Amino acid sequence: MASLRLSALRILFGIAEHIAPRLAGHAAFEIFCRTPKPDGGRSPRARERIAAAEAFMLEARRHCLKSAYGYFVAHEFRPQGAWRGRGTILVTHGWGSRSEYMRAIIGELRAHGFRVIALDLPGHGASSGRRLHMASAVAAVKTVQDWFGPFAGLVGHSFGGTVLVNALKGSVNGLEPVDAGRLALIASPNSMPDLFAYFSRELGLGRRSREAFFDRVERVTGSPLSEFVVARQAASLAVPIMVLHAPDDREVPFADAQAIAAGANRAGLRPVDGAGHRRILSDPATLAHLAEFFAGQRLLAAAE
Repeated sequence: MASLRLSALRILFGIAEHIAPRLAGHAAFEIFCRTPKPDGGRSPRARERIAAAEAFMLEARRHCLKSAYGYFVAHEFRPQGAWRGRGTILVTHGWGSRSEYMRAIIGELRAHGFRVIALDLPGHGASSGRRLHMASAVAAVKTVQDWFGPFAGLVGHSFGGTVLVNALKGSVNGLEPVDAGRLALIASPNSMPDLFAYFSRELGLGRRSREAFFDRVERVTGSPLSEFVVARQAASLAVPIMVLHAPDDREVPFADAQAIAAGANRAGLRPVDGAGHRRILSDPATLAHLAEFFAGQRLLAAAE
């Protein structure tokens, strides 16, 4: 947040702690869920990347879908290459991102014969709205499965990976778990409680306001905030999980990847050196790992 706006919010939340802490907690949750403007604050480099992906995105069939939380968009890419008909893989971007940033991964999976569904999470990309939380994100994933599943695999970057774990886990009340053969997590955070604690400190929330802020998660999802730790959630998942993460990631610490890989039931950690938080999406090592994870065994069988 801009420093002047943040200072003003801290003053307001400091006052609200003594007058209306529950209202303050609700307001903090709404700020937390607010997504960036579609074109606001985007760097010249980001605009160039989106423009460069325009022709690629036109290859997809765009579907406008609806969950209980509103409308969103899914992009359907048909498979290419010699090994078609391998199944469908769902790809999800991170917070403040969009499907265009997953272009290299989509292209790699298509080349290995997979149909790829790229989801623009609510409040992002071509989807409507300016609000996103775990329940609306998981509901979008579940809706995509109802239309395009079953999934041979799931690929999620950053917050998108956390969403996929919760979709597989069935952590949102009223939504059945999704099914998938495999899961790849790219630069995904491990602990939502840590993220909420950091955000509450940034806003200067007092104890009562902070408790009300945390309580909003349970009201929205049906599960307490303490349950949203990926390493613990993944421990009960039966699907193979590949964790891709750059040791130099400045947004999500590499320790998060180590914790997820150590806690998950069937997980392997693949460091991608020097790839940061976003470059990892197009790094050749990332693409090679994904190809091996989702198609490698079948490629070997076909070659034999």
